[in-house]
Amino acid sequence: MAYIEINHLTKDYGKGRGVFDISLEIEKGEIYGFVGINGAGKTTTIRHMMGFLKPDEGSVTINELDATKNSAEVKRYVSYIPGEINFPGNTTGEGFLKDQMYLSGRGSWEHAKELSNLLQLDMTSPVRSMSKGMKQKTAIVSAFASDAELLIMDEPTTGLDPLMRDIFLDLLKKEKEKGKTIFMSSHIFREVEEVCDRVAVIREGKMIEVTDMKKIRYNQNKIYRMEFKSLEDFERFLRLNYQIEQVKADDLQVFIQIHDHDINHLINDLKTFDLVYFKEIKNSFEKYITKVFKEEV
Repeated sequence: MAYIEINHLTKDYGKGRGVFDISLEIEKGEIYGFVGINGAGKTTTIRHMMGFLKPDEGSVTINELDATKNSAEVKRYVSYIPGEINFPGNTTGEGFLKDQMYLSGRGSWEHAKELSNLLQLDMTSPVRSMSKGMKQKTAIVSAFASDAELLIMDEPTTGLDPLMRDIFLDLLKKEKEKGKTIFMSSHIFREVEEVCDRVAVIREGKMIEVTDMKKIRYNQNKIYRMEFKSLEDFERFLRLNYQIEQVKADDLQVFIQIHDHDINHLINDLKTFDLVYFKEIKNSFEKYITKVFKEEV
């Protein structure tokens, strides 16, 4: 049985809003990304995982516990970063973090201080006067310092600058090394490409794709772009038996797809041609997901 199972989850708010027949399986110890544009249904799904919403149909099970019926028990080993952060009271950041540790009965204050220094968080500031970025940092410190076995995060890097975002991604990798399970929604493709093991894509409340990120990072079918110096070489190459992806005749450019096993054969063929340049077109999750959306539409 998977660590987290979402089975045919449906919450219909009317007028096409909500989530519809969502099914996912997340294994223990993996970083699982959940991608979609704003309004796609990411937050609704996560709120069901936290037991904040009751589904119209289907269920969410975490570590064999029903997330709705056993929400209090599930929260004992879950840390959560909501999409919209509103801290209770008017305590300082330090007071909030200590309160969270006391209420959850877990965590390390020393680790919280280390994380605060790393993220440049001023813990003496009142939480109500914090900027969006500082509130986000406080929530991140609280989540990581709690030492929970499951982290559920809804757009956790919102409000962070690029440097802090990179630090956050490094923290995620360290949590994975500890065996933690992480479920993270995002609309920033580079984030999920860098850290996630698998990614689910949601559009208008419906699942459209789940992909293993190894296929994106280590794709053996490469795209190469080449430009020839002469029309004669350009036309001669087109007569060879390669899988042509795109041709830009005006620029004497050819894009081909080729498996890694065949790259030496290509290099040998190109020795007889006069090239302006030859370059691999790197694959990315953003390109992949753009293609998925186009095909789905």
